[in-house]
Amino acid sequence: MHPALSPWAAQRRPVVYDARKRDVMRKVLVANRGEIAVRVIRACRELGLPSVAVYSDADADALHVRYADEAVHIGPAPAPRSYLNAEAILDAARQTGADAIHPGYGFLAENADFAAACAEAGITFVGPSAEAIRRLGDKAAARQIAIDAGVPVVPGSDGVVDPEHAADEAARLGYPVMIKAAAGGGGQGIRIVDRPEDFPEALEAAQREARAAFGNDAIYLERRLIHPRHIEVQVLADHHGTVVHLFERECSLQRRRQKVLEEAPSPALDQDTREQMTTAAVRLAQAVGYTNAGTFEFLVDQNGFYFIEANTRIQVEHPITEVITGIDLVKAQLRIAAGEPLWFRQKDVRVSGWAMEFRINAEDPDLNFFPSPGTITALGLPGGPGVRLDSAIYPGYDVPPYYDSLVAKLITWGADRDEAIQRGRRALREFEIEGIQTTIPLHRRLLEEPDVIAGDYNAGWLERLLA
Repeated sequence: MHPALSPWAAQRRPVVYDARKRDVMRKVLVANRGEIAVRVIRACRELGLPSVAVYSDADADALHVRYADEAVHIGPAPAPRSYLNAEAILDAARQTGADAIHPGYGFLAENADFAAACAEAGITFVGPSAEAIRRLGDKAAARQIAIDAGVPVVPGSDGVVDPEHAADEAARLGYPVMIKAAAGGGGQGIRIVDRPEDFPEALEAAQREARAAFGNDAIYLERRLIHPRHIEVQVLADHHGTVVHLFERECSLQRRRQKVLEEAPSPALDQDTREQMTTAAVRLAQAVGYTNAGTFEFLVDQNGFYFIEANTRIQVEHPITEVITGIDLVKAQLRIAAGEPLWFRQKDVRVSGWAMEFRINAEDPDLNFFPSPGTITALGLPGGPGVRLDSAIYPGYDVPPYYDSLVAKLITWGADRDEAIQRGRRALREFEIEGIQTTIPLHRRLLEEPDVIAGDYNAGWLERLLA
C-alpha cells in the first residue's frame, strides 16, 4: 500500500526529514528483530538515516541484519541475554555511534528504565518519555489518570487492591470480575472469576503469573463486561504541544487475549461514539504530556465505551492505520523524536477506504496453536492491488523457537469493507508457506464466517468459535 491511496495524502506537501541536519539524529539503532526491525530500517532508509541492527545467535542470518547498514551481535538466543539485555544494546549504540534507538514493539519498548537509561547516555529514545511510560504502564495508575481526565473506565477497584481485601472488593463490584496485573500487558496476569468460591485460587494464579512476567504481583479488579468489543485509538503527539488521533482500529478478534485479525475503521462505531472515543484518547495523551506514537485501548458495549489501558509504543497492527490515512507512523515516530513538529493538524487526517491485517503466526491451528518453528522450504507471496506484506521471512529461513511466533502481517486495503475482505480472500489463497505450519488456514476460514463478513463479532467470539 502507498500513502497516495489517501486523497488527503496525495494532496498534501509533506515535510521530509532532512538527514543533512545532523545535529539531532545521525544514526538509529533498531533494538528489535523480525518484521518490525525490517519495517523501521526501511523507514530510516527513506529518511536518509543510517541504521544499525542488533542480533542474537539465532538471528545471525535474519533479514533485518542484511537490510541494516551495520549490525552488532548482542548475545545468545534467549531474549533475556540478547534483546532484553539493555546494557548490551546501549553498548552496541556506543560502539556504532548511534545517537537514537527505536525499540519497535515488545522486548524493551515499554520499559521505562531503558528509556531513562537512553536519556542518561545521551541517546534519543524513539518513543515517549520514561515518565509517561511509567505512568501509563501501571494499569491501576492509568485508570486513575483516565478518571481524573473525565474518561469513562470499567467499574472497578480504586487502584491496586490489598490481596487480603480483594475478595471483599470483588463482592462489592459484583461477579463476574477480572483480576488484572497492575503492571500487566499482552493478556498476562489476568483471570476471569465467575463465582466467589473460585476467587482465592484465581487471585493466587494471577499474582504468580504477574510476578513471573513483570516482577510485580500488584493487582486490581474490574467488573467483567459481557460481550464487549475491543477498539483502540492511535495517537501521535509531538514535543510542541500538538496531539492528533488517527482514528480507530477494531481488535476484537482475539484468542487468549492475543489479537488475531484487526481492521480499520471499526464496523461497530457510529460517528458520535467515534468522535467521543477519539477525543477521549487525545485528552488522555495530553493529561500525561505524551509524545511520539501511542495507542489508547477501550472496551465498547451497548452502554458506551471504557478506557482499559495504553500502549506506549508502535503497535503490531499499525499498518492498517497507515493505509487508511496515508500517514507513515514509523517515519512520524522518527521525525517527532528528532524534534520536528507534526506537519499536519487534526482536520487534515481523513479516512480513505478500509483495511484488514491478518497476523500470520508459526503455529498449528489444528493442534491447539502449538508453535511450529523450523525451516521455510518454499514461499509463495501474495501481491496485486491493495495488498501489503510486512515480513522478514524468505525461502531457507529458519524460524527460531525462542521468540514470538509472528512471521508475517498481511494487510489488504479496499475502497470499502467488502473489497478489503475480497482482497483478503485472494491474498490468503496466494500466500503459501511450506516447511512450517501457520495460521493462514484459520484466516481463510474467518473470512468465510457470516459474523466476520457482517462485522458482527466481539472480544469473546473467536474463543467460542474455536472451543
